[in-house]
Amino acid sequence: MQEKKGDMASNDTTTPANKNPKKANLLDHHSIKHILDESVTEIVTNRGYIEDVRMSNVRLLMGTSIIIIALVAQFYKKKFPENRNFLIGCIILYIVFNGLLQLIIYTKEKNAILFTYPPTGSFNSTGLMVSSKLPRFSDVYTLTIASADPKSISAKEPVEFTKSITKWFTKDGVLVEGLFWKDVGGLINDYSRESKKSK
Repeated sequence: MQEKKGDMASNDTTTPANKNPKKANLLDHHSIKHILDESVTEIVTNRGYIEDVRMSNVRLLMGTSIIIIALVAQFYKKKFPENRNFLIGCIILYIVFNGLLQLIIYTKEKNAILFTYPPTGSFNSTGLMVSSKLPRFSDVYTLTIASADPKSISAKEPVEFTKSITKWFTKDGVLVEGLFWKDVGGLINDYSRESKKSK
């Protein structure tokens, strides 16, 4: 497996060379998904797509606002019951901001691990939304590439693959990056071909 990885890395210019191997705890579902998702992000950005962090920034801003509301409510100068109306206002704001945050996650992010801008020089006006699924107690990883703005006139049909993670990891939990990069690169190529077909 390790030799195969080395051979593929030397033949494929898009595969990183001379890197420390990525190792996951094969008994930990989150560890496996984190390594695969991190690698997908690296592969996509190496293909010329620039990460769009606007959604992450909105989430961070809302999360910070929620924390500030909670802190203000906790350390407000007046004691209960004098601060009753103020506390009610803080609780309402806390619920509203939390609700908005959950709505953004549910409607916009879903299983997304990466949003991108369109590649430089591309005629496409939308970037990518890359999402993944690895159900608990399952070895089946699903990766989907779709348009970041599905309502756009230039939105393309999503492409995806579903494969067993056993194909990409050694018995010791080391990610065989050459194989994984090949599979993800193939999916990106499928999406690009889909884009050309629909022009």
